[in-house]
Amino acid sequence: LAIEDRDKSAASRDLASAFVNSGYFDLVADLRAGADLARLTERREAAAILIVPENYGRDLAGGRLARAQLVLDGADANTATTILGYATAVAGEANLAVVRAARGRAAGAPTAGGAPTAANAGGVAPIDYEPRVWYNPELKTTQFLVPGLIGFILMLTAVLSTAMSVVREKERGTMEQLRVSSLSAGELLLGKTLPYLSISLAATTIILLAARVLFGVVVRGSYLDLFIITFIYLVGALGLGLLVSSIADSQAMAFQLGAGISMLPAILLSGFIFPIRSMPLAVQVITYAVPARYFLVALRGVILKGAGLAPYGRDVAFLVAYALAVLGLAFVRLSRKEV
Repeated sequence: LAIEDRDKSAASRDLASAFVNSGYFDLVADLRAGADLARLTERREAAAILIVPENYGRDLAGGRLARAQLVLDGADANTATTILGYATAVAGEANLAVVRAARGRAAGAPTAGGAPTAANAGGVAPIDYEPRVWYNPELKTTQFLVPGLIGFILMLTAVLSTAMSVVREKERGTMEQLRVSSLSAGELLLGKTLPYLSISLAATTIILLAARVLFGVVVRGSYLDLFIITFIYLVGALGLGLLVSSIADSQAMAFQLGAGISMLPAILLSGFIFPIRSMPLAVQVITYAVPARYFLVALRGVILKGAGLAPYGRDVAFLVAYALAVLGLAFVRLSRKEV
C-alpha cells in the first residue's frame, strides 16, 4: 500500500493508520501530492494507493461527507478482488469508529443549532470511500490469464519444437553429416532456430488476434515493445530447446526433459496462475530462475497497462542474460565432437 495524504490532518492520519494497522496492508511509500501514481503501479511498487484529498479532516469535523479514494492495480484480477475486499472492510471499520466518536461527542454536547451532521444522521456514512480499479475495471480474469497463456504456449512450443528437431537428426544419423559439412556450429544453431522463431512469432500474432476477438483483450501499449520483449523471450526459449537437444539422445527423452523444465515452471512458478507472494519462501527463491516470471510482468505491463519497457528494465535485463546464457551453453555443447 502507498498513501498520498494531501490533507495532513489528524483525521487523515487516523484513516491511514486504520489501513496499515489492519494487518492486511504493508506501507511501502508515503507519497507527496502530485506523485506519478501510474508509474508506481507500472513498476509494481504498490498494489493499491490510498488517496486522502485536501479538506478531508475539515469535512469530517464539519459534519460533511469526507471523501477518500483507493486506486487498485487490476491487472491481476484475483489479487485485486482480494485487496478490494480487505479495503472495504477496513473502510467500514473506519466509518464505524468515526460514527461512534461523533455520537459520543453529541451525547455530551448537542450540535450547533441542533442540526444533524453526516456522522450522526441515521444510516449515513461519514467517509465516502471510493475504490477505483485501474487497467482492468471489470476485474475480468481473462485480461490476466491471456498474457499468461502467451508466455506458456510460447515457452512450450519453442523449447519442444527446437529440441525435437535436433534430436531427430541424431536418431536418423544425419547430425554427423551436418557436423562434417562446411556448416559452423553458429550456422547450425541459426538454421535450427530461425524457422521456429518465425513460427512462434506467428503463433503470438494468432493468440493476440484470438484474444482481441474472443475475449476483448486490447494491447494498450506499443506493438514494438511487445515485439521486443517477445523476441527476447523466444530467443531464450529456443536456446533452452537447443540445450535440451544437446543432452537428450532420443525424442522421448527430449520431450520429457523439455516439458519438465519449460511447461511446469511456466505454469506453476511464473505467477501465471498462482501469485508468487503466496508461495512458500523456498519456492519463491526458485521462481527467480524462471524466465516466464519476468516475461509475464513485462508482457502484462505492455498489454494491460500501456506501459513501455522502461519500468521493467530489470525483467528485460534478466531475459537478455538468460537468453545469452542458454545460447552460450548450447553453442558449447553442440560444438563438441561427441554430440
